[in-house]
Amino acid sequence: MDESGDLDGRALVPLERIRRRADEGYVRRRFWDKVRRTLGRVPFMKKAAAAYFCALDPATPARVKAVLLGALAYFIVPADMIPDIIAGLGFTDDASVILAAISVVSVHIKDRHKEQARQALSTTGADPASADDA
Repeated sequence: MDESGDLDGRALVPLERIRRRADEGYVRRRFWDKVRRTLGRVPFMKKAAAAYFCALDPATPARVKAVLLGALAYFIVPADMIPDIIAGLGFTDDASVILAAISVVSVHIKDRHKEQARQALSTTGADPASADDA
């Protein structure tokens, strides 16, 4: 992926654009509910919140948004590879997906996204210092 967010210079095909919009709607509707339900149990929450703000930023390239929205949608979906209710293991698959997506597009997650995440988490009752090191 280059700095513009393109994998190989191709524009998004219409189906990818439709999928990204569907993921964006799903993430917008359910992300903060998932955050409130999992506070204190998810060590990567600040990174996930920074990814959320990056994915919704109009300045973020479409391919980057697609990667982040897909990862965030996986985190939110109730049924995944390892159910979240399994103590000690429940969020390992979510963490793997989110952290892999972030590592691929990290250059696009700016300080402003991290600050938005810190502020948003502090208003939900999370201790931003203990959420993780976004």
